[in-house]
Amino acid sequence: MATLLVNTGKAIVTNYLNGGAATQPKYVAWGTGAGTTGATDTTLFTEVTPRVSGTTSQVTTSTTNDTFQVVGTQTAGTSETITNAGLFDASTSGNLFVKGDFTGIPLNTSDSIQFTFKIQFS
Repeated sequence: MATLLVNTGKAIVTNYLNGGAATQPKYVAWGTGAGTTGATDTTLFTEVTPRVSGTTSQVTTSTTNDTFQVVGTQTAGTSETITNAGLFDASTSGNLFVKGDFTGIPLNTSDSIQFTFKIQFS
């Protein structure tokens, strides 16, 4: 399993730090395709469901407010097996911020998964 702040995610962070008008990466999406997450990925493996806007916060992992957290719940429109998930800076298209792949999670129609993404800066 791999979970990464991908290259486009790093660009979002440095754009913001440089005073740019970065959009908050809070849109949760999932996919059903196979693969291993890589730093140069810009999309999910077979993204299938409309993205949902997650709830953002700062949390403490090791040092006060060192972690950006997004929590969002996706609901399956059909029976499918989810294999990867990520955060984007737009509800459609946009830039991938962080992506993770995992062993497939089979879902029936109307099943849901609450994803919690934690990006710690240490």
